[in-house]
Amino acid sequence: MTRRRILITGGTGQVGLALQAQPWPEGISLLTPTRTELDLTTPGAIADWAAGQTIDCIINAAAYTAVDQAEIEPASAQLLNATLPGWLAELADSRGIPLLHISTDYVFDGRLERPYREDDPVAPLGAYGASKLAGELAVRAGTARHLILRTAWIISAWRSNFLKTMLRLATSQSELRVVADQQGCPTAAHDIAAALQTMALTQLADLAAPRGTYHFANAGSTTWHGLATAIMAASAAQGGPRARVIPIASTEYPQLAPRPANSRLDTARVARDFGLSPRPWQEAVTTIVAERLRDTERAGA
Repeated sequence: MTRRRILITGGTGQVGLALQAQPWPEGISLLTPTRTELDLTTPGAIADWAAGQTIDCIINAAAYTAVDQAEIEPASAQLLNATLPGWLAELADSRGIPLLHISTDYVFDGRLERPYREDDPVAPLGAYGASKLAGELAVRAGTARHLILRTAWIISAWRSNFLKTMLRLATSQSELRVVADQQGCPTAAHDIAAALQTMALTQLADLAAPRGTYHFANAGSTTWHGLATAIMAASAAQGGPRARVIPIASTEYPQLAPRPANSRLDTARVARDFGLSPRPWQEAVTTIVAERLRDTERAGA
């Protein structure tokens, strides 16, 4: 059997860890170099590392995700979110292999009143969104054989994310004030990883497989307040911490970077081309809360 080797960059992030936890089929090997093994900040280091490797596909899960901090250090966000994807696109193109790249709802300004489709106009509001948009452009310019997967509001039982923050705060606070005027689609890192797996395997099996830009998010939508409320309900039902969630306006919670008021993503295209039907976000929340509570219990044992 011919083994196929998939390079995953950003292997210690939410999606990178979920990709490694996926049950990959026999014949697939994952390359997940550490930062010490592969320096993603210089093209020479990437070229030197890749020279000694057989790579059949690249999944780029590396990113600068500190949305507010990006307003302070835009060059750092630009390096990881825009320049690096361009380097990886050049590498993929030179070897004739597919590149899958993760992008974000923050490429949109959030002014539409319906879920965003892939071909809607982009207009990022801050440095983070601008850097991610630049990354998309670099990927498209660097290689024709690419898939860009935009997603939103990523949650998991590990790393830093909104769900973990809410559970942590609920252990010490009886009330949580959460923004209620921003709409979006909470999305489980595990589900993004499963989607990327399907897309990568399709690319490896068929040179004529669909390419381009796609949206993926769990089904349905809510606000940050609605998500926090669901997290608290799931936690309470499973014996975890719970706090009352108070709705507030975005103006009551000032942040350096402006957020889109509407981050909802239309996933019809990825369903049509890859047969992916995302599960409801509420189901994902319940699963992740249970996983996080188990992890916390084991850590305290």
